[in-house]
Amino acid sequence: MSNSPARTPLRFARLLLSASAAAALLLISPASYAQSGASTTTAASQANGGDWLYAGSDIPRDTAWQFGVLPNGVRYAVRNNGVPPGQVSIRVRMDVGSMFETEQERGYAHLLEHLTFRGSEHIPDGEAKRIWQRFGVTFGSDSNAQTTPTQTAYQLDLPSVTPANLDESMKLLSGMVREPRISELAVAAERGVVMSELRESDGPQKRIGDATNAHLFAGQLLGDRSPIGTTASLGKANATSVAAFHDRWYRPDRAVVVIAGDGDPAEFARLIEKYYGDWRANAPKPAQPDFGKPDPKKPAALEIVEANQPLALTLAMVRPWQKRIDTVENTRRLYLEFIAQALVNRRLENRARSGGSYLVATVEQQYVSRSADVTMASIVPLSDWKAALADVRGVIADATSKPPSQADIDREANEIEAFLRKELENARNEPGARLADDMVRAVDIGETVTSPQGQVDMFKAIRASATPKTMLDISRAIFAAPVTRVVLTTPTAAGGNAAVLAALKAPVTARDDRLATVRADFKQLPAIGQPGTITSTTSILGLRAERIEFANGVTALVSNNKVEPGKVRVNVRFGTGNRSVAADAPNLLWTGDYALVASGIGPWGQNEIDQLTNGRQIQLNFAIDDDAFELSAESKPADLSDQMRLIAGKLAQPRWDPSPVERLRIGFLTGYDLNDATPNAVLDRNLRGWLTNNDARWAAPDKAQIDALTPAAFRAFWEPRLASGPIEVQIFGDLESIDYRRILAETLGALPPRKILAPPSGQRVDFAKHVTAPEIAYHRGEQGQAAAMTAWPTGGGLASPRDARGLEVLAAVFNDRLFDRLRAEQGASYGPVVDSHWPTGFDSGGYLLVGSLLAPKDLDRFYGIARDIAADLVAQPVSADELARNAVPIREQVARASTGNVYWMFLLEGATRDPRVAAAALSIQDDISAVTAADVQRLARQYLTPERQWSLAILPKGMTLADASALGAAPAPAAGGR
Repeated sequence: MSNSPARTPLRFARLLLSASAAAALLLISPASYAQSGASTTTAASQANGGDWLYAGSDIPRDTAWQFGVLPNGVRYAVRNNGVPPGQVSIRVRMDVGSMFETEQERGYAHLLEHLTFRGSEHIPDGEAKRIWQRFGVTFGSDSNAQTTPTQTAYQLDLPSVTPANLDESMKLLSGMVREPRISELAVAAERGVVMSELRESDGPQKRIGDATNAHLFAGQLLGDRSPIGTTASLGKANATSVAAFHDRWYRPDRAVVVIAGDGDPAEFARLIEKYYGDWRANAPKPAQPDFGKPDPKKPAALEIVEANQPLALTLAMVRPWQKRIDTVENTRRLYLEFIAQALVNRRLENRARSGGSYLVATVEQQYVSRSADVTMASIVPLSDWKAALADVRGVIADATSKPPSQADIDREANEIEAFLRKELENARNEPGARLADDMVRAVDIGETVTSPQGQVDMFKAIRASATPKTMLDISRAIFAAPVTRVVLTTPTAAGGNAAVLAALKAPVTARDDRLATVRADFKQLPAIGQPGTITSTTSILGLRAERIEFANGVTALVSNNKVEPGKVRVNVRFGTGNRSVAADAPNLLWTGDYALVASGIGPWGQNEIDQLTNGRQIQLNFAIDDDAFELSAESKPADLSDQMRLIAGKLAQPRWDPSPVERLRIGFLTGYDLNDATPNAVLDRNLRGWLTNNDARWAAPDKAQIDALTPAAFRAFWEPRLASGPIEVQIFGDLESIDYRRILAETLGALPPRKILAPPSGQRVDFAKHVTAPEIAYHRGEQGQAAAMTAWPTGGGLASPRDARGLEVLAAVFNDRLFDRLRAEQGASYGPVVDSHWPTGFDSGGYLLVGSLLAPKDLDRFYGIARDIAADLVAQPVSADELARNAVPIREQVARASTGNVYWMFLLEGATRDPRVAAAALSIQDDISAVTAADVQRLARQYLTPERQWSLAILPKGMTLADASALGAAPAPAAGGR
């Protein structure tokens, strides 16, 4: 469950969040189970309410969707989609969020979301979760919900759908939404869970976020209605008050049901009518709340002082939100606004790269929760916040006083067009879950949906209108507002609100940080060498892939398939990754993520590479695996040759620009004091190092090590690794039209032979030493926050793949029991977790980890429950039903993922050098299916032994375990949940 505002226009949600699509199909969808004949009433409702989403709009319809309105007002949208095969995605959107609450009801929309997923009046508490587990549903990913200021959306992705389990799921979900079980017992339990969620999110970041929202949206409900609610209002919640909130807002005329999946849309519509058609409201129709408008009389400047927090600025230009019909002209305005933002962001980034007054600065326009139209600049100053604010305001002033060049406009338009064309090429692989989510988002923000082809066609016409004069007008519009506000977050007082206001009111000097003209061409990259010679080609048994080996030792695994038409995925694995570093040796592995790619290639720095790849599907992503470093990309056939030249150039002719290294150093130092601000921050930074017995490869760098980073040291560490071997390349995708063997021969095949870096002490991973009492670490956050971890060492490598799968099932069973006891029954934790980690790049280092964020008073309870569960798994075999409820969802996840190239590329890493890799990949589904109750008990007996167990508690600074235990022994408060 989650709670967050939905702020991004649907047109650009994917552009802003990620340009990568989900894993796509390897197999053609099987014939769906389609049943004939929707009822006459359903057909009539489709005719009467058809296209309700497009009322008043001239946006090209996405004809794959069918719409209808039931007589009681329930609206629906249904469509067929076979990605992944056999899955049906169901969404129920209720038009109610946190801004619909009264002051006394704060947090009720979110609390009701939790209660809804517990069950309904027609099934026992918690039974819906178990029923869906038997259907293969994974709780938290396949079944979830989200509360925002404006909506509550329920999500169910049902795998391996049948007429029976789809009917049963529709019945369960409709019953939960219409008649949730709102008893005093259920409210008390879920109030405890929500209070845990509130406690776990509490801290400086939440305080800063709440204060920022209250300031930016002063005078509006949005500034005072976080979905999580307050301790006071949640503490007073009872069955009567929550039921009244449900009856007021959960009405058929406020519901939208969306279904996309592998079935007949007419059958989907029939089921919607069957389970929602007789729904009647239990209360009079409520008045729509007034969300309010930005109040220009409220203060313009705010200083927030939070110790140990980095300097940060938020500059917001706030306009009243206007309800608009989603038309082609509206879409034109949105695209032009996006281009205007991109123009400014490129200039801001150019300034940061060349050494400005800020580490990073970005602008983004947001239509926030039907409340405000905001253009927001987020700034991380280096030291002088006044200079950083002045510089960003100067870039904005330049954008609103002088038109951009057509070349600058075209550069940003090229990026949008390339993204839209990629979406079009991947349209047949669009997962139904994503389509359903897009529909819910469109309804919430008052937009329509159109097909990828419709988007491409619209943008082609819109792009032609993006002239310098037009873009100047658009820039002036999005950076002007009746209300301008600024927030400074600072670790120490910086003059108060008056100083911040003075900086905002200071005269602005326009800054010309526009990019200089860059002439970059792939012809500038020196030749890598003579094309390599292929020494062998063989087919991989059981896979549609071939293994290619070159004379220089480079191996390739190539799969020419139409899983994703027009797309080619590349992953180049080189060197030995974590194994290239001794376990006890100082290292700079932590610097590679950003600086290695940003430091350039041959004759090109970052700006030149941006120009080379503009409007093309050419990328360079870096990652570190246990047994290799990786450079990966998502490309297309026409760009593959240059894509491979870019990767080979990085390996053969790396550039060592110092600016990215210095920027990385400053960035790490800027955020360093956040590392122990909360229990979660402590875990994120340190847990892997602790689990590996403080192995230097996973131990986080301290402040002195970060401060000592230099470009020379960075180069000394990474240069030999970029030059190391072996090299294995994976190319999966639409290769029919290209000569991939020639491309490989001219790039990676042309490299000279490479040495392997493999220090003896880097070839294994140890586990943390056994402790009889939890080790202690501290955080500087809230006194009510803590965390508990316990873990057992397991194994690793490729010798026992069946055990690796069995441990996944064991972890799932453990997690299910921990969830039921710690969260569902006792409300002590929002999200306990159990994870089995079995590395294949090492023959050791695996573990089963159990953990949770908690209140200090619940630490002993956590360790006791974990101990009891482990002991019972050792002593007793799990039941057939419990085994199925936990193994089937894992098998379904694997089955769905296995329809995509991403899945197979991940599993087949290293397959050209070790045949066991392919064998394990091909047997994974059978191995999961073969796990028995005896296997689970055997693995529990083998690994969950107290004498090898390690435990950790993270406490507020100054607290001891005895103090935490004493809190747990104290009487519970009379009100406020558990």
